This record gives sequence, C-alpha cells and structure tokens, in this order.
Amino acid sequence: MSVSGALVERTSSFLESRFSRRSFINRSAMAGSAVAIGAGMDLALKPGTAYGAICSCGNAECDCGSTCCSGFSDFCCSVNGGYNYCPSNTIMGGWWKADNSTYCGGPRYYMDCNATCQCLDGCGGGFNFCDTSCDGTNCGCGPEGCNSFLTGCLQFRYGQCNQDVACMGRIVCRVVACIPPWEVDPSCTTANAVDDSTAEQNVACWTAAPPSPPPPPCNSPATQCKVVGVGASTDGGGYAILTSFGKLFPYGDFADLGDESGVALNRPMVGISARPGGGYYFVAADGGIFSYGAPFLGSMGGRTLNAPMVGMACTPTGNGYWTVAADGGIFTFGDAQFHGSMGGSHLNQPIVGMAATPSGNGYWCVASDGGIFAFGDAPFHGSMGGQPLNKPVVGMAATPSGNGYWFVAADGGIFAFGDAPFDGSMGGQQLNKPVVGMAAPRSPAGYWLVAADGGIFSFDVSFLGSPA
Repeated sequence: MSVSGALVERTSSFLESRFSRRSFINRSAMAGSAVAIGAGMDLALKPGTAYGAICSCGNAECDCGSTCCSGFSDFCCSVNGGYNYCPSNTIMGGWWKADNSTYCGGPRYYMDCNATCQCLDGCGGGFNFCDTSCDGTNCGCGPEGCNSFLTGCLQFRYGQCNQDVACMGRIVCRVVACIPPWEVDPSCTTANAVDDSTAEQNVACWTAAPPSPPPPPCNSPATQCKVVGVGASTDGGGYAILTSFGKLFPYGDFADLGDESGVALNRPMVGISARPGGGYYFVAADGGIFSYGAPFLGSMGGRTLNAPMVGMACTPTGNGYWTVAADGGIFTFGDAQFHGSMGGSHLNQPIVGMAATPSGNGYWCVASDGGIFAFGDAPFHGSMGGQPLNKPVVGMAATPSGNGYWFVAADGGIFAFGDAPFDGSMGGQQLNKPVVGMAAPRSPAGYWLVAADGGIFSFDVSFLGSPA
C-alpha cells in the first residue's frame, strides 16, 4: 500500500506535569524507539521510563516547572481546533492505556499522532524517524504557551499502529478515547503498553466521544478493508486481490494455489505478482517472499531494511523477481538483473510501486508524488513529479509493449504516458474506500483498479468479480 494507508483524523486529552513509568505489557510492537526534543538536541532516555525525566522546553522562555517543559506531548483537541482527532499530515504511531479512569469509567486509551515524512532523510539502520527537516512540523509549546504541553518535539514511537510505515516524524499531539485504538484506527494492534498515572489527566476540550463522526465502517467483512493490491494473471484472463493479512481473492482464470490467511505474519503483505508459467508471489513489508506454485528464489525476510518493501515484479522467464522498498532500494533474486535503484538518494516522496519491461532488462519505480524513475531499457515517457495531485499515487502498471505506463492515485485518478491509452478513471467520483493499486492484462488496452475494501473498477477489460 501506499505509504499509508490513509491519513486519519481521530480522538484526545491533557497530561499532568509529572513523569511516569510506561511499562510494556505483553510484547511491544516496535523496539529501539528514541526520544529527542527539538532539532539537533541530544537523545534523552532514563532507564525504566519511556520518555524519561526531561526538563527540555519547546520555548526557551519557559522554566523547568512549567507544563511545556515536562516532556509530554499536547492533546490533539488543543492543537487541532478542538477536534479529538489526529490532524492532517499525521498518522498514528502507537498507543498506551490507563486503567480505572473516571472519565471513561474504566480503561482510557492514548494514541500518539506522529507527523508524516516528506522525505526519508535520516531513516534507516534501525532508526525509525526521518530528519526533522522532513516532517513538516516545528518544536514548540501548545496554544497556551508555557501552560501547554509540547507539540512537534518528541521522536518516540510505541509502534503498534501503521506498522507498514517504517519512518515517521515527531509527535504532533496525542488522541485520547474511551474506546480501544484498533476501533479508532484499524491498523493498530492489541500489543499493550500501560501508564495508569495518566488516567485522570484532562483538558477542557476533551470529550469521551469524538465531536465529529468517526470514519465509516468497513463494508467488506471478508477483506476488512485491508486490500493492498491486485495482480493480473499472465494471460490476462483473471486477477487476484490481496489483503495485508495474506488473504487471496482470485477471479477469472487466476488459479487459487493458497494464501497466508489464518497465519500470524511478522509484517503485513504489501504486494502480489503473478509468475509467467504459473503460480504467484506475495511480498511482505519486511521483504519476506511467499511463493505458491512458483519457485522460492530468496527474500529479504529477517534482514535489516532501511525502509519497508512496497512492491515486486517478476521477470518474463518466471525464474526471478525484483522487490522494491519505499526508499527506492531494489533487491534482485533468481535471474532478475540489477539495473540501478534510488536507494541512498534523496526522494521527495517515498516509492509506492514498480513495474518491469517485457524484456526483463529494465524496470520503473513510481513515487507517491507521481515521480517516475526508469532503469535499464525502461523508457521515460513523463511523470507527475512536481505537479499538484488531488491524492497521492498508489501504484502503476506497464503496457504490454513496454513503451508506456499508467499511474493510479488514491482517488482513482489515472495518468497515462507513452502508448498507454486513457480508458477512464474514478477521479472525481465518490469512493467508499481509497484505491490502493492497479493491474493491466497482456492486451493493448484496459486496466483494473482495486480499492481498500476490495471493490474492482474495470476499464476496457472484463469485470470478473470482487469481494466488496
């Protein structure tokens, strides 16, 4: 999926100016997270605590006894116009719980809203945070100055939410709710962290229920609205839809050879590719490869990645495949040849997908801003890089000739280049869930788009079914 999944707007409250132990109960979803105050300041951790006893201020005019210097993030309703939701350009990075809160009559849940990264500088080598110049926020105090908590200062992540997003920015604010985080953001897991001392913290703008309607519920129990992509069968007579939890939904002549549904995954699935000659592969965010009726030729599973995987493509022989990471790194297996990558280069936006040329001697990578990077014999026919988009690009497909390609955006908008014909789009139309990917058959025209709920949109190709 895309680097995200969607930017959510959700629920919030206020903290006492004292420090507390945030113990991990059960397994924590992300290890090695750090705390940093401001740009270029030293990391501050005290053994036995998450944030530690910090006297660092978002404003130099505040003293160590002030709220702003206590080391806690402000509540989202304080910095988001009274709304108890994550602001735009933030994403939930993790959560903790406080039991026996009188405000909720039981457990109360706190969810950190981390800024999204506009570039990937600083991420990698096990460090989960982009450079402060990339996250579009500034370190400071909330709207009441020294009497507010911090905003845009802390680099910290518990990690139970949006685990497919390996790189995040600083915490802008935190949401507080009486309902579990996975009911606010379905990407959150149940791995539990506890800080009971925060149970009675409050601000005037906090409410037990969100002041705005929550996001619409998922209308597809089968997919749980966690579809990550669609792959076309090699003869173009079918397609299959893949969810992040490894469930396959095949249609037409796409053969069902198995999936990973019901299996505990280390990281979510992010892509699917049919193998010429039969079978197919899944790739997970950690680089793990799952093969069905196809030879396993290696993977990056279990190895350290600078950024999560976002997609893959098979060679025309069926004896190799490439995988691509969000930072543009390319990994080759079998007879797949390395023709170059964007790994280690500055990207304005992360890579979200790839496609290979019919010869197998080249490939393209596309970024969420529509920028295209061509390698080997893959021709450059244009891009959307530097142009305004209504929604980010989430995937691409190449024409059978290799002389053109399409991009698809989250709103279903289609961008066609080279000999790729424009056969229609969902741009400007109401969608139940965002589009997350596309596939094209081996024919001169046509393509399928798939939404997060599994809805299929067919253009100049046959509709063969969907789970939505």
